[in-house]
Amino acid sequence: MASTFHIQNFGCRAARADGEAIAAILRNSGAAENPPTEADVVIVNTCSVTSEADREARAWIRRTHRHNPEARIIATGCYAQRAPEELAALPGIVAVIGNSHKAFAPEIARTLMPLRAPSTSGLIQIQETSAASAATQVLADDTFAHSFLEEAPITPGAQTRPNLKIQEGCSNRCSFCVIPQTRGNSRSLAPSAVLNHVRSFVEAGGNELVLSGINLGRWGRELDRSPSEPRTLAALVRAIFDETSLPRLRLSSIEPMDWDIDLISVVQEFSGTRLARHTHLPLQSGSDSVLRRMHRRYRPWHYVGKVAELLRAAGPCLTVGADVMVGFPGETDREFQESYDFIRSLPFGYLHLFPFSPRPGTRAWSLHAEAPVPAAAVTERISALRALAAEKTRAHRAQFVGTELGAITLHTLPTLALDGRSSALTDNFIPVELAGSISANHLLRIRITGIAPDATLMASPLLSASAQGEPVSCPQSEPAAHLLERAF
Repeated sequence: MASTFHIQNFGCRAARADGEAIAAILRNSGAAENPPTEADVVIVNTCSVTSEADREARAWIRRTHRHNPEARIIATGCYAQRAPEELAALPGIVAVIGNSHKAFAPEIARTLMPLRAPSTSGLIQIQETSAASAATQVLADDTFAHSFLEEAPITPGAQTRPNLKIQEGCSNRCSFCVIPQTRGNSRSLAPSAVLNHVRSFVEAGGNELVLSGINLGRWGRELDRSPSEPRTLAALVRAIFDETSLPRLRLSSIEPMDWDIDLISVVQEFSGTRLARHTHLPLQSGSDSVLRRMHRRYRPWHYVGKVAELLRAAGPCLTVGADVMVGFPGETDREFQESYDFIRSLPFGYLHLFPFSPRPGTRAWSLHAEAPVPAAAVTERISALRALAAEKTRAHRAQFVGTELGAITLHTLPTLALDGRSSALTDNFIPVELAGSISANHLLRIRITGIAPDATLMASPLLSASAQGEPVSCPQSEPAAHLLERAF
């Protein structure tokens, strides 16, 4: 009987990419996935961007150990890098692997599985003992020499649209962010490795791949390579389109200042065909004074200028998303209103909202001690933005009723399948319910027929369509040049 494992992912898309990579390596070694209550080894891929993320990880570990006391639990990810001793003290934990050593996580997991053959790599040796008596192994340092899981195959499976993490760490120093501590400075996967992963994904039948990273727009800047190799993210995307037959590529979050003229020209050339018409630009605040205290590298007018350029390049089908932080230390009612009004002025398709959380070792930790925003004010402001976000999301999606869009089918929940419907995602990142039963991983042209109360779009499939075909129809929208007038 095969040894079993379970991976529980917390946090961002890049963290999920790490978890998917570990799972792929373990599956290829012959291990099988099981629920956490039945798995031999449980890998908890933690986040530490907020204190709540830390708390959720600890609670999940305690609950898993309570329900499956024989499981050998490995903690990895950002919390494991930031505070390994805290996690090592939890019941059931037998190994803590920081992001600095994440490449060793699959080998450590295999070593801890029952009946596993001896390690062939010679890199990691953990003595076979019972979970109750094993000494906790801690691997974490500040060199981050083993953070890429390069050997992991990227295939369409449980994730129809898997993430390929091509960049790790961040060299920015935003005053609130713990990422430089938990993931180190910016590092890039070599272009040859990226292209090999994309080719393998296409050969495995993949149709949509997501390029992800902690600071994706900085890919390649520190690499030494020959003049013939890509040197920027824009050049890498062009190389992917030139040298592989990948039908659709999606870019995950990219900082506003990293949308340079070359990258925007790639959007103009390929949007609606092989590049998804979707961009996520972290905002954090629409108040200039708050952005300055955050040490963000742009001002509100820079941000709105990038949105306008992207809309001109991609057209009105573009979905723009953003992260917004509420309650940064010292945020006044006036500053929040500035941010609220700025957000209202822009055509966002969705917002990720979260309250400020002080993280030890950051400049904002001391700012919070000096000028905390009252919890009641944070709650009130989050509620106001949540209502605005819902309004903007529905308005953005409703404009597509009656139009045609490209989409990829996803794995459909059984309850929806019983209704004779299928899940899909449009190329501009809108969830849809399709009439009919269609398996995952099909590229389709669809007609949007309506919008549900939860803002999910209802649609009918028209025909299978290669993503390289003619761009689909889009509604008319306000000229991008008017954004600057409305925002200021």
